[in-house]
Amino acid sequence: MIVTALQRKRGRRLVDVYVDGVLALTLSALLATERDVRPGQSITQAELSALAHAEARRAALESALRLLSYRPRSEQELRIRLSRKGFAWPVVLETLARVRELGYLDDAAFARFYTETRQSARPRSKRLAAVELRRRGIAQETAEEATADISDEEAAYEAASRRLRALGGLEYRRFRERMGRFLTSRGFSYDVSRRTIERCWAELGGDEAAHEAD
Repeated sequence: MIVTALQRKRGRRLVDVYVDGVLALTLSALLATERDVRPGQSITQAELSALAHAEARRAALESALRLLSYRPRSEQELRIRLSRKGFAWPVVLETLARVRELGYLDDAAFARFYTETRQSARPRSKRLAAVELRRRGIAQETAEEATADISDEEAAYEAASRRLRALGGLEYRRFRERMGRFLTSRGFSYDVSRRTIERCWAELGGDEAAHEAD
């Protein structure tokens, strides 16, 4: 078989490689140069397969680094995203290994980043924070380490404080019900939620007589 032409794709750093007049594969222009692919070159099927695999590895690594440039990701997240992009399983595994080698994939660092970001935006209980990390493929021990500093009392109060303006005009029973549902949805226990509700109600200057009547 003979490489009969290389045709650069307009506006892209890719070239189509024609073998015996038929499009055989598409490579990055850089890879084609590195492997010295040129018209008139004799090439075997095994060599074409090796080029295709090298291009898949290059594209997968480029895709992985682009995804990681947006935000840190867990290994599971990255594995799923690369698989959805159509990369073969061996290529995905090779890419994950390469990204780890480069120091861009660290589940412990991701767990800390994710926990800090989520707690800042939407405070939740330590238990729920750990569960969310586990859903993203983080090992139990790593998830527990990342959430170790979360105080449910502080997180519940922080979450509830952001709801006070919306609930401030309610009578005690309705305030307690709605705030209780909200705190429960964030994973807080009954006792933590109850203490937080009482604290917030007192800060609102709630009617103690109405409170006691309930």
